[in-house]
Amino acid sequence: MLDINRVLKEDRLLRALTGLNRKAFDELLPAFSVQLNSEAIATTQNPRLRARGGGRKARLLQAKDKLFFILFYFKCYPTFDVAGVLFDLHRSRAHRWMLRLQPILEKSLGKKMALPERKLESVGEFITRFPSAKEVMIDGTERPIQRPKEQQKQKNHYSGKNLRHTRKHLIMTDENKRVLVLSLITRG
Repeated sequence: MLDINRVLKEDRLLRALTGLNRKAFDELLPAFSVQLNSEAIATTQNPRLRARGGGRKARLLQAKDKLFFILFYFKCYPTFDVAGVLFDLHRSRAHRWMLRLQPILEKSLGKKMALPERKLESVGEFITRFPSAKEVMIDGTERPIQRPKEQQKQKNHYSGKNLRHTRKHLIMTDENKRVLVLSLITRG
């Protein structure tokens, strides 16, 4: 099982497994905890069927453990079997944790304005949204996907340039390599 406390003590390991250093992790943790608590309050509207302390004991007890789990998942994209082994969970429980923690992470990152924009209509809107960006780099990425079974979907997703089935994104970054705009997925 992965020792989260050891990883949190070593900045290099934390960066390798989550993509954040300890300072950024500690800055994100309070916003994540607030969102986690508000989500827990919203889901406990129904009366309890069991007394507190009954049932299976949670593996991810603290907010830092949950934040580490979801950041690790998005950085490394392990299969749920691998995530289950590393965090001492069953694969279905790892999947449920990912589904539960993803919107919480998005909300907490949104409050810190760290999520990229998805839709901008004009250059003026871009300038008002990002006044500090002096230089902007635009790049596209093409990710391979599994070949669709339907003939029409195969034609739509086929990239003649790369001779494979792909999906594309356009990305705009500033001089500090911060992602400003991330386009929606388009077909290959």
